[in-house]
Amino acid sequence: MQQSEFVGTVAMVTGAGQGIGAAVARALAAEGAVVAAVDRDPGPLTALAAELPAVRPYVLDVADTRAVDTAVEEIERHLGPVTTLVNVAGILRTAPAVELADQDWAETFAVNTTGVFHTCRAVGRRMAARGRGAVVTVGSNAAGVPRAGMAAYAASKAAATMFTRCLGLELARSGVRCNIVSPGSTDTAMQRALWGADQEAAQQRVVDGDLAAWRVGVPLGRIAAPADVAEAVVFLASDRARHITMHDLYVDGGATLRA
Repeated sequence: MQQSEFVGTVAMVTGAGQGIGAAVARALAAEGAVVAAVDRDPGPLTALAAELPAVRPYVLDVADTRAVDTAVEEIERHLGPVTTLVNVAGILRTAPAVELADQDWAETFAVNTTGVFHTCRAVGRRMAARGRGAVVTVGSNAAGVPRAGMAAYAASKAAATMFTRCLGLELARSGVRCNIVSPGSTDTAMQRALWGADQEAAQQRVVDGDLAAWRVGVPLGRIAAPADVAEAVVFLASDRARHITMHDLYVDGGATLRA
């Protein structure tokens, strides 16, 4: 059996405490990477590290630029050079655009957009100097299709998506690839928080579509599992995608009709 290219490498995954981030950390650890798992909530990180010996927990708020720089320096000093960076950390604040609070808008962008900038800047300059590396930002299909009540989230993900593509253009000559994975509805705590008390009925509405909310359903007839998104991330981070950069891969079961 061919040995995975990730064996002995270091991957940094933000938002690794739960959901898609935890699934990405598990997938990379299964491939043999040492995973610097980053989250601002220490509880889930401790549990993940106890489950997976290859995971090293780092409590960090990606919105804090100094903390990010310090953490990246510490990760590289203790674990080795980061060859894979996966930006998953994100928050969701829902409200009609004209009723959205300043704080909710600012906090959404601080994590979803500025956090991506902080980690990409800190890790990207090191990758460029070494002449190799892969960055994958987990965006959202909401970055490409308007969603009612999700203006801040959609706008922040669109900004993070375009930032990552611009970074990919700038770092291409340095051998660093930068791509985006854009999930649709995925079975995570963030998604379930939108569903209310009747989770089963709410999930079915997502699959069927909601004309009143201007939402198309999911043609494949199911919402994603976090592992579905993680598999796409690992592919784009791998040498199998060595000629792919600045790409935005939708993993949404066809929900946006790739509009």
